[in-house]
Amino acid sequence: MMEVKDIVDVNVVRTQMKAKTKREAITELAELLQKNGYLSNVDGYVKDVYAREAEGQTGIGNYVAIPHGKSEFVNRVGVAIGINETEIPWESLDDHGAKVIILFAVGNDTESAKEHLKLLSLFARKLGNDEVVGNLLAAKTSAEVVAAFA
Repeated sequence: MMEVKDIVDVNVVRTQMKAKTKREAITELAELLQKNGYLSNVDGYVKDVYAREAEGQTGIGNYVAIPHGKSEFVNRVGVAIGINETEIPWESLDDHGAKVIILFAVGNDTESAKEHLKLLSLFARKLGNDEVVGNLLAAKTSAEVVAAFA
């Protein structure tokens, strides 16, 4: 049984981010994904994330957003997590902005699509827990972010 903590790569977690906009946050996390070998092209991937954003809100409430890009520029499935210091304007279910951004990077083939749904449900279960979200919002280090999901 796959667990969130098995998927979270401490190298693609960034805390104390200072992004002011959704684009800044997504781009910063995409650059981190590329640096660690998950993406082949940041601009192409960010464009795909934005195409998905246009289809419906990815803010799930409680200051959490889960943007995702199915993209040909993804080398391997990964999840980047950003904790921003201030609330970023983001369309969400409860009119709050986002401070916890969980960015999914998945290929656009069938296998990746299945993987993506598994990841989404795993994370959604964890993020439905207020204690987990509280720990994420308070996290100051990548290790604390990973521990929040344990």
